[in-house]
Amino acid sequence: MEYRRRVVDDVLDEVFPYLPAVALEGAKGVGKTLTGLQRAASVFSLDDERTQFAVKNYPAQITEADSPVLIDEWQLVPTVWDQVRRAVDKNPTAGGTFLLTGSADVPSHARIHSGAGRIISLTMRPLSIAERGIEEPVVSLKELLNGTQPAISGTTHVDLPTYVDEILRSGFPGIRDLPPRARRLQLDGYVRRIVSRELPENGVHVRKPHTLQRWLEAYAAAVSTNLSYTKLMHAATAGEDDKPAKETTLSYRDHLARIFVLEPLNAWLPTFSPLKRLTEAPKHHLVDPSLAAQLAGIDDKGLLRGEGPATHVETWLGALFESLVTQSVRVYAEAAEASVHHMRTRGGEREIDLIIERPDHSVLAIEVKLSHEVQNEDVKHLNWLDHQLGDRLLDRVIVTTGPTAYRRDDGVAVVPLSLLGP
Repeated sequence: MEYRRRVVDDVLDEVFPYLPAVALEGAKGVGKTLTGLQRAASVFSLDDERTQFAVKNYPAQITEADSPVLIDEWQLVPTVWDQVRRAVDKNPTAGGTFLLTGSADVPSHARIHSGAGRIISLTMRPLSIAERGIEEPVVSLKELLNGTQPAISGTTHVDLPTYVDEILRSGFPGIRDLPPRARRLQLDGYVRRIVSRELPENGVHVRKPHTLQRWLEAYAAAVSTNLSYTKLMHAATAGEDDKPAKETTLSYRDHLARIFVLEPLNAWLPTFSPLKRLTEAPKHHLVDPSLAAQLAGIDDKGLLRGEGPATHVETWLGALFESLVTQSVRVYAEAAEASVHHMRTRGGEREIDLIIERPDHSVLAIEVKLSHEVQNEDVKHLNWLDHQLGDRLLDRVIVTTGPTAYRRDDGVAVVPLSLLGP
């Protein structure tokens, strides 16, 4: 099977020859191992019990192997991290030596030294829309971040039912091409393994698995919102007298984020800005919107009919589409050395779905619309932000499900998701 090149490959091509150790992190099933194998001369797969036993008993072998050395699922033997860190200390200029892949950060029970300055972390996510090959993107996020406000044009055959299909198929390379029933079983198994295996493997004792499962369902129902964790807990345990303590539900959030299953979108809180009274609450997102749809038990026909949890002003499909856009934009932004946030005033009067911020604090603002048409009402928050930030606002974009990319007379770029790429 031919390897499908990923956006992160461009980043690795650029930096790995000059960095002795890179940790490629992300949820199970996003393709980290396969990407790592494209560069490895030696491989240690620590999810294999025999390899794990051998490395635990003779850890020096990872520094004696031919480089580049791929250490897959390194968090299963946390002392490997220290072994790599010490090797980097001894030879800090030996670029392209170690590539670590992991589906969790440091286990809570492990005591290892920080690899800060020695082991550089990159996040790998499920396939972005551009990586799925359903359309050739013609609008570059990196170019939009240059602030030149490039000309926008292009057309796509991708329509709303296709986006619904992409939400349900997922961005997990090993799942998305399965037949529908097999795919649903795999996604259901993915969620169940989180509770029964992934969290226990990482030192988390789940006392009430059914409560965690229901909490995940409530979180999925609130995707693309900033519903409070207290309300999430009540939604997860409606009708129950024995509700988990707030600390317990917050620990669910923290542990699930640590294994990259949850990826909340932090609020934008600019240091240098005339904007005041911005909310600090993150927006809720799972690593892939297919998991939210699976947890809700809604199929393509239900989504197109507007079915879904009653947690949104508009349809739940709109929330899932926003989550799909957010997932892809995060992939493109990381490659462009930018961070992704959302913006909302405390009273909810103004809201921007995505704020992409460069290191110099200038920003690109993106609104997400399920509709294929854009009205003046849809751009009012973007134009308000333009008046507030002036030159610090690099560009304004609305991502849609429509067929055509263009610039409106007011300068706002309208871009179908399928035509947006890195």
